[in-house]
Amino acid sequence: MNRPKSAEKTFMSGFNCSQSVLGVFSDELGLDKALLLKIGAPFGGGMRKGEVCGAVSGALMVIGLKYGHSIEGDTDTKNAVYAMTEEFIKKFEARNGSIICRKLLGYDISNEDEYKKIKEKGLFQSICPGFVTDAVEILEEMGDI
Repeated sequence: MNRPKSAEKTFMSGFNCSQSVLGVFSDELGLDKALLLKIGAPFGGGMRKGEVCGAVSGALMVIGLKYGHSIEGDTDTKNAVYAMTEEFIKKFEARNGSIICRKLLGYDISNEDEYKKIKEKGLFQSICPGFVTDAVEILEEMGDI
């Protein structure tokens, strides 16, 4: 199964958007999938506040884990990761109009009444899988991930 479909399947099985994106890169990153799922757990629904989409957060974690700097003073790597981050965000916004969860859903997940509307309309099942697959596809389009 390809990564975008695998991420969508993970999402539809009950994991959040961040977990679904981050988890499908476990082999590439050489990290335990269960560990990545745990790391991504708090980021779904824009950190439960409707902020940055969890699929975006998961994708940015993939970039950081793959390319992030870990040596003091390594500004070249730091700047390269920032450039990749900006590229990813630009591409995600071009496809979806925003990286902000509440804007993508049209409702604020942190507002109880609006959360009920999200659930009633089935937006997590109808809209969010597209954000998950978009995030994975963009990462793959960006190159060696």
